[in-house]
Amino acid sequence: MVAAAFPTASDGRLNNFIGQLWALRSRIQVGDLLIMPLKTTRQIALGRVSDGYTYRGDDPDLDKRHVVKVDWQRTDLPRTAVKQDLLFSLGSALTIFAPSKNNAVIRLQQLLSTGVDPGNAALIGPSAGATNVAERGKITDVDEPELAADIEQAALDQITARIAEEFAGHGLATLVSAVLTAEGFYCDQAPPGPDGGIDITAGRGPLGLDSPRLLTQVKSGGQIGAPVVTQLHGVMTTHGAEQGLLVAWDGLTKPARDVLKNQALRVRVWQAADVVNAVLRTYDRLPEDIRARLPLRRVWMLSDGDS
Repeated sequence: MVAAAFPTASDGRLNNFIGQLWALRSRIQVGDLLIMPLKTTRQIALGRVSDGYTYRGDDPDLDKRHVVKVDWQRTDLPRTAVKQDLLFSLGSALTIFAPSKNNAVIRLQQLLSTGVDPGNAALIGPSAGATNVAERGKITDVDEPELAADIEQAALDQITARIAEEFAGHGLATLVSAVLTAEGFYCDQAPPGPDGGIDITAGRGPLGLDSPRLLTQVKSGGQIGAPVVTQLHGVMTTHGAEQGLLVAWDGLTKPARDVLKNQALRVRVWQAADVVNAVLRTYDRLPEDIRARLPLRRVWMLSDGDS
């Protein structure tokens, strides 16, 4: 049936489609841990399969006819919580696969329960009761995600990890200040220590006094809660700022997102992926010392027409 639907596809592409369809139809079982990297928030969702494959032929949305029900227990795990080797596997270009290398299953279970990736080196061996779902079934060509890596995502993950290492704490405010300067703002960065809710004061013009006037709060560790958002609103009002930027490297809690819903025209949030995109956008205009700490090289590669 797959060959009939895609008569011009190569054998490799057909085998890929068949393997993933079979995984969705017969290999995913109730109780399995299911992980989904979210393209909307650049975070990771984790949950348990609550009901197996179902075909809903009468659903008008063709993308919702083949379904597996999942009890999503966490939908906001930051990618920065996952170590690089596991991120490389999760960043595969394959749609459905069961990771098997580097104690992936045990580590993903730990991420679901604690939000922390213990890393492969910390695990002596598989713990009793931790079953690798990749051992089920006979089809294994979808269980080598590293062989079909999404190179672009892997590169972005590496850049994200380097920024987290090189620009932790107050250093992240320095990096954001450099990005805003490259974008045409005049920035005044607060020194390390208590900042009263303002890490960067920015504005247009030679003195930074022209509109729009921007206040920035930078948080490099842990998800940001509603009190930080409320504090930013307060200092914006006190200082007469027209715009606010909240840099939340590890994302926002749901209460914080709820507080921001009515501030879309005044406050922007940059999470880790947004910071990386801003750095890439302005890289050629960043100070030499920052580029030395974050050495990047632009490359070209052929694009897979099937992607």
